[in-house]
Amino acid sequence: MKIKIGKKYIGDGCPTFIIAEGCDNHMGSLEVAEEMAKQAFIAGCDAIKFQHHLPDEEMLTNVPMSDNFDIPLYDFLVKNALKIKQHKELKNYCEQLGIMYLCTPFSWKAAQEIHELGVEAFKIGSGEMTDIPTLERISSFGKPMIVSTGMCTFEEIDRTYNALIKTNVQLALTNCISEYPPVYEDVNLGVISRMIERYPKAVIGHSDHTPDLYTSFAAIVAGAKIIEKHVIISKQTPGPDQSVSIDFFDLHNLIDGIRKIEKSLGNEKIVHKKEEKIREWAFRSIVSLREIKKGETIDGDMIWSKRPGTGIHSYRRNEVIGKKVKNHIQRNTLIKWEDLE
Repeated sequence: MKIKIGKKYIGDGCPTFIIAEGCDNHMGSLEVAEEMAKQAFIAGCDAIKFQHHLPDEEMLTNVPMSDNFDIPLYDFLVKNALKIKQHKELKNYCEQLGIMYLCTPFSWKAAQEIHELGVEAFKIGSGEMTDIPTLERISSFGKPMIVSTGMCTFEEIDRTYNALIKTNVQLALTNCISEYPPVYEDVNLGVISRMIERYPKAVIGHSDHTPDLYTSFAAIVAGAKIIEKHVIISKQTPGPDQSVSIDFFDLHNLIDGIRKIEKSLGNEKIVHKKEEKIREWAFRSIVSLREIKKGETIDGDMIWSKRPGTGIHSYRRNEVIGKKVKNHIQRNTLIKWEDLE
């Protein structure tokens, strides 16, 4: 399964599509957001993603607070959310850098605004995963959709998947745990392979909320074709996503590790060129344990295996036992077929 976002193909046989999730870690500063985009580009990300919030469109003012918020979410967004004009500047800056700009809309109006901005695809957060009416409207734009599945059951994902597939939208689903940060026992990376089997018309990825790199690496091995990771300029920056974000040094290490893991995921079991020389000394051959005179018949006490592997391979020991020696063999010497009758 493959989808195409901009000029990039994502899915089977393609490099992992890596998204740096900038979220609102810019704390309302366009300058900081641009620096995040620059650092994501330097690290080798395919895309950096931000969020477009219109607080009055997406929530009531008295939404209950999560543990990771110091102030009510509504108040935080009013203070720190980027305006659409800033998103336009940020998108232009990303294009100048050469990194894809993505953005998550948190309401239908926000989706309309970033569509008009020319976003290449829509990334949908887990909180909107079950909002099928809005998702169907967004799919009408004809752009690929990446939908996170945190807080959801398979039955809820089934419902959204079936609704969106009917629209013929290019679809990706990301395994996700909406804990900040998650308990590792809750991550359940085995879900990725189940999603691959269960949702054959979607590319499957992993949106990671752990504060380190391990589960993202493991997700690649599990088959994820998209990795999304929260990023922050400094781990000292306060904010609701600080505890689930990595800095850009770790982001560089994440991407470096993913690209190395990708190279290592083949399934051929052959003798590789760089192994051939090692085989010559590392394998075992049949060696005389004592002097063996011409005319003697070899028994098991006369021979055993030692390095190098350039003689008669040790697995053929039983073929040597019982052979008569036609050439004198010194102790601790490789046995040769020409020494035997």
